[in-house]
Amino acid sequence: MSLMKHTRLEFIVGVFLVLGLLSFGWLALNLGEVPWLSSSHRYIIYAEFDNISGVKTGADVQVAGVVVGKVGNITLTEDDLARAALQVDKSLAIPVDSIASVKSQGIIGDKFIQLTLGGDDELYKPGATITDTESSVDLESLISKFAFGKVK
Repeated sequence: MSLMKHTRLEFIVGVFLVLGLLSFGWLALNLGEVPWLSSSHRYIIYAEFDNISGVKTGADVQVAGVVVGKVGNITLTEDDLARAALQVDKSLAIPVDSIASVKSQGIIGDKFIQLTLGGDDELYKPGATITDTESSVDLESLISKFAFGKVK
């Protein structure tokens, strides 16, 4: 009888352990950024900027203050422009007259890409490039221009 109770207790502990591990795994996958899981919900569109200073891989892509994606890799084009791969939600339709801007969270906060959606009926297809962009404001150069009287 004692052996039966001991075996039953081990079985119950084993079931709870397996359920706990499965729950932990599910939670980790849903809360974490797992690229091979989240990539099925997103598509890539590119944006070219004169200056993308301060924007890092993994920065937010926002529309009207709502996060709709992340910045993928940032490369330099043959024309010396910064090209950012924007991984945006598949549910987001981006008209061809949209604008991509580099914005900052506060004065010295993190930089992100803001998409201002246009009203055109034609939409960007995955892999297309947004060329209507607003680059990052370089505060250091603005301050030096103001300090040395070169403001125009």
